[in-house]
Amino acid sequence: MASGTYNAESITVLEGLEAVRRRPGMYIGGIDKAGLHHLLWEIVDNAVDEVMNGHASRIVVTLGSDGKTITVADNGRGIPVDVHPKTGLSALEVIFTKLHAGGKFDNDAYKVAGGLHGVGASVVNALSKSLTAQVRRDGWTYTQSYRRGKPTGPVERGEPARGTGTTITFTPDPEIFHDQTYDPELIAERLEVKTYLNKGLTIQFHNEKAKTSIEFRHDGGVADFLEAVNRARNDVRVAPVPFVLERDDEEIRIDLALVWTEATDEGIRSFVNTIPTRDGGTHEQGLRKAVGAAVRKFMDTHELVKKGLEIKEEDIREGLTAILSVCVHEPQFQGQTKDRLNNPEVRSLVESAVRPRLEDFLLKNKSIGDAIAARVIQAAKAREASRAAASQVRRKTAISNRLNLPGKLHDCDCTDPERSELFIVEGDSAGGSAKQGRDREIQAILPLKGKVLNAEQAGKAKVLDNKELTDIVSALGCGMDDQYDPARLRYGKVILLTDADSDGHHIATLLLTFFYRHLPGLLDDGRVYLACPPLYKITWGKETHWAPDDAARDKILAKLPKNAKPNITRFKGLGEMPAALLYETTLDPARRRLLRVVVPDEDRPYT
Repeated sequence: MASGTYNAESITVLEGLEAVRRRPGMYIGGIDKAGLHHLLWEIVDNAVDEVMNGHASRIVVTLGSDGKTITVADNGRGIPVDVHPKTGLSALEVIFTKLHAGGKFDNDAYKVAGGLHGVGASVVNALSKSLTAQVRRDGWTYTQSYRRGKPTGPVERGEPARGTGTTITFTPDPEIFHDQTYDPELIAERLEVKTYLNKGLTIQFHNEKAKTSIEFRHDGGVADFLEAVNRARNDVRVAPVPFVLERDDEEIRIDLALVWTEATDEGIRSFVNTIPTRDGGTHEQGLRKAVGAAVRKFMDTHELVKKGLEIKEEDIREGLTAILSVCVHEPQFQGQTKDRLNNPEVRSLVESAVRPRLEDFLLKNKSIGDAIAARVIQAAKAREASRAAASQVRRKTAISNRLNLPGKLHDCDCTDPERSELFIVEGDSAGGSAKQGRDREIQAILPLKGKVLNAEQAGKAKVLDNKELTDIVSALGCGMDDQYDPARLRYGKVILLTDADSDGHHIATLLLTFFYRHLPGLLDDGRVYLACPPLYKITWGKETHWAPDDAARDKILAKLPKNAKPNITRFKGLGEMPAALLYETTLDPARRRLLRVVVPDEDRPYT
């Protein structure tokens, strides 16, 4: 319990960018891989804003030979360097050192933009060990460098320059990010998407570490993007010709391509001002409403639905694949990471733009409309058949359910899925420690005895023949592949508990591969977590520290006095750890650290 007086002196005021360094998750979502790459996305999005407003046509991104340093260069107007009237500082320094400072709060400098909060550049600067901004403007080159958000000197005018543009070079701060290594494949995928969404934009990506270069340009826009998505998934289109819509007026710009496939799921990949909105928003709502209304009108006009067959919205959207990109003046994003659009007016703007054009497309292309209608009717019949079959099966009681569980499962007492947790544990020895140390009320333990199959390289028959994987499916109770039913999931959290060494990481990777290929719904619903057991125990005096890996150990040791002689214990495996200690460091909900597993947009054919 905290002690001491709580008064005005207890209130801390964080100056400048210190708030960003203290609470980076508020600005970039976290300090994991996603947060690290978010730094790059912020700088790239600023360059793309120049493209969207007609001031740039080329962006060059370079990953340095260290795999950590990034350079983003564009041929836009160049960040202003003249003195800002309110602060007395160069506009360049204001943008990189002040939160909520930028040229995108009105429509004078930018008609549309993705960086609307005025924090992107300054946040990247705050979370970088070093950053250098170089501007080509008014015939000269201007440069300013920073260290952990603070200028190392004034803006300096250098050599004469031809043309205009901005070049930003930064290295993430190891004090903030445990791993500062960038993923070149992830970067390349994100950059290519930007060229799909901006016709005429050329982006070059140089990987100095791998000594490779690639150039992206897609003048076909979202139609080319849709084709690439279908090709990557090997989707069979119901009709060969997609519906494509382009609208650009004072209220909104819409680029849309959609098609129906034989896939059993819906896939809408949406963007606002070229920012991916993985959680959707009002633009997706407007699209769904327009699609439902247009398809229903076509089917009603041609009397294609037999009496007694109910068509639901989910039937209409089954197999729908769409790329939706909108540009709006004042997007209201949910949070700095901009995963969801909240503008209510965008819903009606998208619906009113798409619905009449799609209705007209279907009426003028009756063969395409008939094929889509047949696909919808097939989905409705399949849904009703599935419901009829399900109604013949009585819901099992908690006791009868447990009769079908794997024998090595140490189940919990609680039958409420939202309170229950399943720990999938590496090895019998670790399983024994976990069983003894767990909270039996809410925590179940499933030890893995044999080798985990690599589901990426195995067919479904081999997966079903692997006892370790089938035991997992049995314990979860929700089925797999097309039999997956989230309503039958027995645990709200599925936690992978493996050794903190490379072997443990390998086993966790194999399990995640299985989930990704055969239980993707668990990942989509945020049900899968990685436990973070310690690899080292470091004791010095009355202080005890836990380190999950060598880097964390070294970081802890570096903070101790130079003459300190700490006692360092390395755990060879979870089974070596006493049950009480395992609970204290890894199992206890109040003290443990869990990493939720998510699949980024860039790792999906679509979301």
